[in-house]
Amino acid sequence: QAFSVFRFLTTKEKFHEILDSGGKGPNDDKASDDAGPKETAEDSLEEPQEKKCKVDPAEQERMGKQDSKRMRGQNKSRPHMKPTSYDNRRLCPSIIQERETKCVYGDKCKFIHDVAEYMALKPADVGEHCYLYDTFGKCHYGLSCRFARAHISADLKNLANEERAKAMVGRTPVRNSLDKDLQWRLRKKVVPFTASDAYMKTIFKGGHKAGEGWKKAATAENGKARRVCHFVEVSQENLARVKTIGPLTDADVIKLRQCEKKQDLIKLIHLSQCGNLPFRRICKRFGADITCGEMAMCTNLLQGQSSEWALLKRHESEDLFGVQVEGCFPDTMTRCAELLNNKIDVDFVDINSGCPIDLVYKKGGGCGLMTRTNKFEQIIRGMNSVLDVPLTVKIRTGVQEKANIAHKLIPEMKKWGVSMITLHGRSREQRYTKSADWDYINTCSQLASPIPLFGNGDILSYYDAMKARETDVSGVMLARGALIKPWVFTEIKERRDWDISSSERLDVLRDFTHYGLEHWGSDTQGLEKTRNFLLEWLSFMCRYIPVGLLERVPQKINERPPYYMGRDYLESLMASQHVGDWIKISEMLLGPVPKNFNFLPKHKANAYK
Repeated sequence: QAFSVFRFLTTKEKFHEILDSGGKGPNDDKASDDAGPKETAEDSLEEPQEKKCKVDPAEQERMGKQDSKRMRGQNKSRPHMKPTSYDNRRLCPSIIQERETKCVYGDKCKFIHDVAEYMALKPADVGEHCYLYDTFGKCHYGLSCRFARAHISADLKNLANEERAKAMVGRTPVRNSLDKDLQWRLRKKVVPFTASDAYMKTIFKGGHKAGEGWKKAATAENGKARRVCHFVEVSQENLARVKTIGPLTDADVIKLRQCEKKQDLIKLIHLSQCGNLPFRRICKRFGADITCGEMAMCTNLLQGQSSEWALLKRHESEDLFGVQVEGCFPDTMTRCAELLNNKIDVDFVDINSGCPIDLVYKKGGGCGLMTRTNKFEQIIRGMNSVLDVPLTVKIRTGVQEKANIAHKLIPEMKKWGVSMITLHGRSREQRYTKSADWDYINTCSQLASPIPLFGNGDILSYYDAMKARETDVSGVMLARGALIKPWVFTEIKERRDWDISSSERLDVLRDFTHYGLEHWGSDTQGLEKTRNFLLEWLSFMCRYIPVGLLERVPQKINERPPYYMGRDYLESLMASQHVGDWIKISEMLLGPVPKNFNFLPKHKANAYK
């Protein structure tokens, strides 16, 4: 166990008692009582979160009767409130965007058109400086911005910094947005999928087996290659005139992809709910080499769902970026690959065949693909036939705990045309209850050679990364470790332990909120969405134990920290595993929560006192 030194250890009761008192010791209680009660934004958080959650007693009793081990950590009765619930009376977009024409809906518009009325109803501003205005020279959220005082004149006009705005002209910080015309064509099902349809005909054409169709396709490809080789043939006489600089190598004939050139890479895998664009920007800043978007359902992408396409967005700082898709049918996955290949800017496409959740697995996707090899082969070959970028695959050791199948699948995937494999060292049944099996990952990496294989599991320090690099893996991939301490990328690159201070960690969180306001918006809806994702992240970051408090390093990812007091109040607050304390941190950065605010983390079942 990575226990803290004794003088920092405490009990659960004393820990929360000190946090609730604002970091004051027992001797300070009398002095604070004499000073009289002071109303602060944090006082609203003293109400127990159980009351805010409003869980139905009958539902709670039903949940208690079920197998607690099977249900642990799943939060199936998790309450959900949309960010729009916190801002029911919103200003009309025609006014926010300062359109010259009036609102097309007229009196039927559900939004407010009276600016004075809106300003009277609008929640108080959070701060005096608007990150969007300071960065881009103009805040496109205008009057609805929760930092509007920084760029609104006395006559309620949205100001602009012309010099800064001019410097941003022609720059596109975020790419891969869904075009409205493409969305309409996807919904009307008029987007052509020529290459995908041609491939699907080769699978079962005239009653032939899929293998025969692939054999014909391979023969055609070989013929095409022969024609290319014949085209570049030159006579001996002309060859003598060509100046050469040395012998011909594979690198001269085969254009190496960037992912094949770079070695010792650190990859950030998709993180459901937390691996959003603002968080990936934080990880890139700390040294992540490769980033991957959150898992997107291929059927939702083909239907033109805006929320699903938002998972494909790429920031300009992500120099090596891929998207991850999930599906269980060759036709939809191949069409999705063709769509992504033609419409977005991406360096690789990843198939998620390691997702363990029931919603995906029971329909045959995620881990289910590992046991449906015929479908898996059809999907990989089909996507490869329509993609111009590398196709990668993420898998687990298997489905059952003591029945590994990855070593049987990897040699087959090499034949199917996979460019890279990522292996998570646990089975679906294990989830996170056991340590990752790096000996098995090493065995699989040898089987995968010469295809690069990335190992994943339990990387939380540079010690863990160095131990992983002793195997034959081509790189390591981080997921939970990056959520607990995103500066782990810097630790790995510089081969050191970073005793990061609480103020430095708060600065990291502040940068995340800035990126979140840029990505989701600086109005109430965007601000509360940023807060929601910040709280999800804090449900992981609270597991971090500062290096300066440890008896020994490194902290292991599966070790749960004891109750301890930090070196200052903020460090103690960040160590709390209570949702109310995470909300206090969010209020330091994003202002007070709305009166009807409600939050329960996705990955944390015991976040209440």
